[in-house]
Amino acid sequence: MMIVPEVIVENVNDPNLIKDILKILPETSIEQVNWPELYPSNPIVYFKIAHNRTHLFLQYFVEENEILAKVEEDNGAVWTDSCVEFFIQINDSPSYYNLELSCIGKALLGNRIERKDVVYGSPEVMSSIKRYPSLGLESFDNRQGYFKWDLLVVVPVSAYWQSGLKTFKGLNARGNFYKCGDNLTEPHYLSWSPISTEKPNFHVPPFFCELIFE
Repeated sequence: MMIVPEVIVENVNDPNLIKDILKILPETSIEQVNWPELYPSNPIVYFKIAHNRTHLFLQYFVEENEILAKVEEDNGAVWTDSCVEFFIQINDSPSYYNLELSCIGKALLGNRIERKDVVYGSPEVMSSIKRYPSLGLESFDNRQGYFKWDLLVVVPVSAYWQSGLKTFKGLNARGNFYKCGDNLTEPHYLSWSPISTEKPNFHVPPFFCELIFE
């Protein structure tokens, strides 16, 4: 279980203000290597999460030896790049949302019941999700070395457009947080909450964990 704290953010368009507020919150690691025999690569990843009733604030911090950012459009195959993800199932809905973000802030948002049955966020929904990547916005090919990057994401409650959700206050949900990179030289598939499947698969709501929003 995770408690998602409520914070006061007077200007949701000020990333520096949001980062300062998140600084006092605890870090949560994404460190479950669920398929170690197939994909043992294990970058350092943690995140912080909070809300102010109308917006969700999510900041990822990553240290890894390889980065990739070739996808140049929203709702593209961002999971093939250096990617962080947040999946959430709201209340008792049979569907869930998968928010996936590359290290340069390209995003995918889908609402689905099963992995292949998906409705993607409209251009209006996608533009409402604000992203602030430390690596900048320009795409690039594979880079080897040591890289330390972070990504702040601000998600309005309206982005979960099929849920009818009006506020994050008091929300009971289930979800999971991930780090992946399918097209890296050494792909990896990390999660916050453990997953027990034969092959890498993040689209498994039975392995979501409880999220309680203050």
